[in-house]
Amino acid sequence: MKHLCYLPVSLLIALSACNTNTDKKHQAEVVTRDYSITASNAYNNIFLDSNTFVSFVAKNKVPQDEAAQILGFYNKRNFEFAWFSGTGLTEEGRGFWNLYNYYFSSSKDSTIYNKTLKKQMQDFILADSMSISPKDNDVVKTELLLTQYFFKYLAKNDGVTLTDKEVNNFIPVKKTPLMETAESIIKNKDGLRTYSNSNNNFKLLKEQLGHYYDVAKKGGWQPIVLTKKKLAKGATDPVVVQIKNRLRATGEMPIIDTSAVFDDTLVNAVKAAQISLGFTPTGYITDTLVNILNIPVTQRISQIIINMNRMKWMPDEPKGKLIVTNIPEYKLYVYDGGKAQFDMKVVVGKDGHNTVIFTGNLDEIIFSPYWNIPPSIVRKEILPSIERNKNYLAQNDMEVVREENGLPVIRQKPGNKNALGKVKFLFPNDFNIYFHDTPAKDLFNRDQRAYSHGCIRLSDPVKLATYLLKDDAAWTPDKINEAMNAAKEKSVMLKNAVTVLVTYYTAWVDGNSSLNFREDIYGHDTVQAKKMFTDQ
Repeated sequence: MKHLCYLPVSLLIALSACNTNTDKKHQAEVVTRDYSITASNAYNNIFLDSNTFVSFVAKNKVPQDEAAQILGFYNKRNFEFAWFSGTGLTEEGRGFWNLYNYYFSSSKDSTIYNKTLKKQMQDFILADSMSISPKDNDVVKTELLLTQYFFKYLAKNDGVTLTDKEVNNFIPVKKTPLMETAESIIKNKDGLRTYSNSNNNFKLLKEQLGHYYDVAKKGGWQPIVLTKKKLAKGATDPVVVQIKNRLRATGEMPIIDTSAVFDDTLVNAVKAAQISLGFTPTGYITDTLVNILNIPVTQRISQIIINMNRMKWMPDEPKGKLIVTNIPEYKLYVYDGGKAQFDMKVVVGKDGHNTVIFTGNLDEIIFSPYWNIPPSIVRKEILPSIERNKNYLAQNDMEVVREENGLPVIRQKPGNKNALGKVKFLFPNDFNIYFHDTPAKDLFNRDQRAYSHGCIRLSDPVKLATYLLKDDAAWTPDKINEAMNAAKEKSVMLKNAVTVLVTYYTAWVDGNSSLNFREDIYGHDTVQAKKMFTDQ
């Protein structure tokens, strides 16, 4: 892969059941409740009443071995919630639900399906943030059901047996100092050595963590003070020495050079840094680039660890075609059998319309689509526009289809004005997110591309449509072009669905072994850092 590496292995964990059977192989193991976990140091800030666990077991007739397993899990956490915090589902809650949903939709394994859990999770998963009460019966039931089905999910994967401590490293328990956490990971004290060896992307980030940890222990890097708006090749300035030292620390500058001259070696180093940070590689030093280079090494260490945690919740590598979109990178990649086919720029959801993280199966292409405008957009944007301009709908090729709950259902007709462009790609999900074309092509020329209402706009939808239909003789390039410009909606079902991963990585190692960082555009890293580390 040229840039974003996807993850080849999911949890692949089988957990030894903690139960009360007489079989010595499955003998009960006493798990002492850890009272050292408190509201002040817990990863999540809400706790279960242990009596609710007893009630849950009785009411849901949980088998004895499963009940013992769940009890041991919560004793290790002092009954701290695993999947919820006071503001809603945690990243782990969303990550596991994505795995659970994708496993069930792919396997149709009814032994892991729970209709009640599915129904309860639909509202929780769609909420960006909400106020959660640990005494809310629906919240408590969902929390315990998630844990029960977490173990059921693990039992479906033949792999490495994890201890209680190792399971809790997948679902963090309490805050720790940043450097202590980093050292624990580097020295394999986290109990994830086998997982690290089997997951190459996790392993590569771990190696980079070791390098950044060493830099931090030596004092990190000094801030660069830029006295000019821009520096280019040929310039001579004392700040050039600072820049060379900074890029030497992170590997872009290959040699030690104390010269104050902006030479070819520095130009190449600056371009490498710009690429790894998501900028167009101009080779110029600007204040924008310097501000990012001045981000402290400890913040980068935090970012690496947080993204390693995200990587643990990715599904298995599919054998065939795969589409990966990394939100902070504004990029889409297409693979087949693990080999990169092509990539393209994308526009993702702006803040407040956050593109969600999930796995799905792309199974339908719609040419010349209608845009069925979501009620929230109708309410917040379309209706106010109509009040200001009574011809707004006609001028934008929109029409009222019907009325629901006192709100008009509005759609935009196929054509050049359609916000979805000339084609959209569907992968069924609870979020109504899909890929689509766009008439606003100029946005793809920008480095930062978070402008949509949540769906993902493609810079080259024709290329993706042609690739997905290449094995269908009926869909020649001319036929695709005709369908995209027919002004009449046409749906095409793919013969074989293609797995789609939508990820949120702000740190990863690409196919050129370069560590990449991106802006935390939705603030997820900031939230996680406060939950994970005592000194962030």
